[in-house]
Amino acid sequence: MKVFETYQLGGITLKNRVVMAPMTRCRAINNVPNELMAEYYKQRSGAGLIIAEGTSPAPNGLGYPRIPGAFSDEQISGWKKIADAVHNEGGKIFVQLMHCGRISAKTNLPEGCYTMAPSAIQAVGEMFTDSGMVAHDVPKAMTLEDIENTKRDYENASYRLIHEAGIDGIELHAANGYLPNQFLNPRSNQRTDVYGGNYINRSRFILETVSAIAEKIGSDKLGIRLSPYGAFNDMESHYEDVEAAFTYLAKELSELNVAYIHIVDQRVSFEAPEFTSDIQKTIKEAFKGTIITGGDVNTSEKAESIVDKGYDLVYVGRPFISNPDFVEKIKQEDVLVTPDMGSFYSAEAEGYTTY
Repeated sequence: MKVFETYQLGGITLKNRVVMAPMTRCRAINNVPNELMAEYYKQRSGAGLIIAEGTSPAPNGLGYPRIPGAFSDEQISGWKKIADAVHNEGGKIFVQLMHCGRISAKTNLPEGCYTMAPSAIQAVGEMFTDSGMVAHDVPKAMTLEDIENTKRDYENASYRLIHEAGIDGIELHAANGYLPNQFLNPRSNQRTDVYGGNYINRSRFILETVSAIAEKIGSDKLGIRLSPYGAFNDMESHYEDVEAAFTYLAKELSELNVAYIHIVDQRVSFEAPEFTSDIQKTIKEAFKGTIITGGDVNTSEKAESIVDKGYDLVYVGRPFISNPDFVEKIKQEDVLVTPDMGSFYSAEAEGYTTY
């Protein structure tokens, strides 16, 4: 099967075409990657590529409790331990940089930090904190200086993760209602300057951030995650220019020569509405690099079917939580263990490294 064959992604060779998707697990006490996390990722090194969980490039991007950061010396040292653990098992690992933007609450932010977003529009819904569910903050509308500082935060975190921690690459999280997605989506972006209005302006923050990171680490070490038609975190799924926006983004990202586009299908885990076009095919046709897609993959046949459709790599999420040896299990057609949702976001080893 092609899904079990090696694949060349930029300058690195993946042992197979299965990608462990980034999943928030909330085990980074004080937002610092630790030994428990190193063991977790080491256990899952059978994946062709691990994309590690959403990691904030700056203190004000820490929207959730106990998610890791990549802006302090201690955090970078923690990521180095994780990179070493994965590499010692022959694995490859990217870190997903996730700035939560308006999907945040001050309870989860360090002292002196505040929630910010493209526009001062509060997200509908509630935020998980260690003291219970609370309403999302009303964000501060980002100034042009805030935008420049945030792009610099992404640059610096990317550089340090690659050059100091030894991580193989970076994924910019521009999906699922987080900050870059908030700029793209008209529900959360009602700016009247060059970062708002038509889809070209709304795409500007993403493309400028991609360019800035690529200049620091090389475009072959940079991927991006997108969620067309996504509704998660109070996004508008079917806005007027949605297909035009993602087609434009794909073409521009192709010109920037990024390593891959990772397309999330929110219909599977996030109960998003049906697509009104074959947006995955549209993006693939507009982008000359690697395409990662997937969703609801729990057998080798399902994984192979995605490759057979012309996509390059197959992402798998929750099955990896409770099946560290997922790739070997589907190769051998073994029964998969069902994950315990009650332990998804705890601080404990149980349900994390104990499956």
